Amino acid sequence: MSILSAVLVALPVLSLAWTAFSPEAVEIWPHLAANVLPTALANTAALLLGVGLLCALIGVATAWLVTQYEFPGRAAFEWLLVLPLAIPTYITAYIYVEFLGFQGPLQTAFRALTGYRSLRDYWFPDPRNLAGAIFVMTIVLYPYVYLSVRALFSQQSATIMEAARTLGASRWPLFRRIGLPMARPALAAGLTLALLETLNDIGASEYLGVRSLTISIYTTWLNRNSLAGAAQIACVMLIMIVLLVAIEARLRGQRRFAIPVRQPRGLSRRPLAGRKALGASLACALPVLLGAALPIGFLFSEVLARGLLFKVDGALLRNLGNALLLSGIAAALVVALGLGIVAARRHGRETWLPALTRLASLGYALPGTVLALGLLVPLASFDNALANAVRAWFGVNPGLVLIGSGAALVIAYVVRFLAIAISGIESGLSRVSPRLDDAARALGANANEVVRQVHWPLARPAIAAAALLVFVDCLKELPATLLLRPLNLETLATTVYGHASRGVFEDGALAALLIVLAGLYPAIILARAGGTRA
Repeated sequence: MSILSAVLVALPVLSLAWTAFSPEAVEIWPHLAANVLPTALANTAALLLGVGLLCALIGVATAWLVTQYEFPGRAAFEWLLVLPLAIPTYITAYIYVEFLGFQGPLQTAFRALTGYRSLRDYWFPDPRNLAGAIFVMTIVLYPYVYLSVRALFSQQSATIMEAARTLGASRWPLFRRIGLPMARPALAAGLTLALLETLNDIGASEYLGVRSLTISIYTTWLNRNSLAGAAQIACVMLIMIVLLVAIEARLRGQRRFAIPVRQPRGLSRRPLAGRKALGASLACALPVLLGAALPIGFLFSEVLARGLLFKVDGALLRNLGNALLLSGIAAALVVALGLGIVAARRHGRETWLPALTRLASLGYALPGTVLALGLLVPLASFDNALANAVRAWFGVNPGLVLIGSGAALVIAYVVRFLAIAISGIESGLSRVSPRLDDAARALGANANEVVRQVHWPLARPAIAAAALLVFVDCLKELPATLLLRPLNLETLATTVYGHASRGVFEDGALAALLIVLAGLYPAIILARAGGTRA
């Protein structure tokens, strides 16, 4: 299974490289280099820089506050700060455009209070620009940094902090000289995830008018009908991803910042009072308000005000069924592959197994647009070869078996989210003593029986959690779904995207709310788990 998973991850990358250097690509490259890439690269770099800086600021600051201080609402904020992860970036973008729009509740209330009648009378911030995209992605993605850094701060030993206090260090020098350097590996891990999600985004960037590399791939492929040109832009994006992952790996390698104490004594939180307590509560409340409370409240208000619960039609139910079916199949396959990979790595003695496992886990680093583009050529080639063979043997045209049935989407989901299952299952099996495996073998059990009779029952909660996380991620995935779905297949994500593209996002509010509600439970699981997955 490790070999199969590694091949699935390597296949789209090799396909992109092959397509990018085709004869057609040579002709279109000068146009891309002169007219497309400069703007796309500049916008993407600015987006990554802005999102990275703000996510680091919000994530580290809130993690430090909830782990080092005691203030009103601290225990609630500890898990509330994770909730923005439940809302996809594209849904948050649609909501803020509606909320801040001329007919939105904020401007309507502002005009009622001031007596203004049109936009010529006053200025109001417009989220449809690069700054708006940075804001939207920051308030959704900062929990990646918060989770990973909070986990480190929560597990650190009190010994070094108390030693520093004995030497007269106050809390700010403690944070600047000890806490922040110790958090560097966790900060790098969280930031990498946030930036990879930023690169993966297509719905928010397109809706907010930011011409990023992802949008350039999409438009070059579909609008200009140039697969080779899109592959070349995708290769440029892959170079950026390799650099991000390499930087993260280098920073995570600085493990000396961690405290090597087996059972560290937790650091006592310092109580805050008065203005300081109020400031800490407000600093934690603002990200929750902007990233979770406002978007969820807006969706509920739209659904109730328009009576959408009483207007559920067959199309929405059909799209919901498609989303549940595709996500369920993908989650089952991902968990089966992940369990096989982890079990093989646990029992196998081959030196190449860890390298193949790492390769199989790299699918999460591939943006959905890049993954879809890389899978299109090999899957289409397989469909055409199969159709020719069936037609020659049986005189029947089976059509496009993979691309035309939704199977291509399932394959993309499996490649992209396999890392989640591997990480979750490894975490669960790490609590199963190898002595149990040895005992089962001594009683005559083979490898498959050990997995079925020992690993599965003991690691079932971790496996179930991994399956749930994969299921919800598949449900929310827009780029790969948008590009690989058959013509007559819609999911909840594409339903929301379609309504927003037609300027009637409010009609898709119920579909958006279903996606958000599905994402709330996994977000709470992550919060309660202490951020170990991040």
